[in-house]
Amino acid sequence: MNFKDAGWVWEGQGLDPGVFPSVFGVGEGARYFGVSRAWYMFHPNDDLGMEKLRGLKAVICDIAKWKYRDGEDGGITHWVDAAPEAVRAEAETISQLSTRYSNIAGAVHDDMLGLIRREGYEPSDYAPIYQALKSKNPKLNLWAVVYSHELDSEAWAPYLPFIDVVSLWVWEAQNLPRLEEYVARCRTIFPGKQINVGSYLRNYPTLSPVPMELLRVQWETMLDLFRKGVIDSYSILGTVLIDGHRQQAEWVRDFIATNANVPKGKVK
Repeated sequence: MNFKDAGWVWEGQGLDPGVFPSVFGVGEGARYFGVSRAWYMFHPNDDLGMEKLRGLKAVICDIAKWKYRDGEDGGITHWVDAAPEAVRAEAETISQLSTRYSNIAGAVHDDMLGLIRREGYEPSDYAPIYQALKSKNPKLNLWAVVYSHELDSEAWAPYLPFIDVVSLWVWEAQNLPRLEEYVARCRTIFPGKQINVGSYLRNYPTLSPVPMELLRVQWETMLDLFRKGVIDSYSILGTVLIDGHRQQAEWVRDFIATNANVPKGKVK
């Protein structure tokens, strides 16, 4: 695999503070960044969405779903439905969809540790979710979003049997220079798992674009770790931010194009 083929983009319209609706629709972010894999987020897991993504090589769909309702002031409010039964039902839906859309590669549990704590999960609650995802297609992978401040081996140990791919994210941009350290810790906590590294265009704690000097540090580190075989892929968040974070988005797009053919190495 080369660097371009290892790229994934978050597709979908979220409702983030200060982020206006994007001109880019589902699937268009992958084309913008020149990659062919997507995380399908924020919208129903159904045929309508999958048809829009049919041309991509691979798609993963979220199972802790953002859902929407009318607010008291006439606007729209949203929340994450992460109850075990709801997540299991989404996993089953994705498994069924994968029998009709061969590019579906799995499911992603966003904010996994925080949500299972919020909902009071036990490890025994997660086994049916994992089984539901594999029920119609055993080849599907379950991805877990893990933050650099959540690298606690005891917290994750009971859930290791249910995680196929770890997607590691650094929540605060100021900590991006420590990315290599976080990846090393991640590999220790999740031995034998595929490692994906997430890249924000927006620094959510400050509600502002990721400073360019920190973005450059992250991507140069990711490329180096990919070249060495330490990480397997990367994800960009995301399509909905391209409009308001053009400098970051254009730089990332150009960086991927420049390094498109860099091959993934083997861990020594």
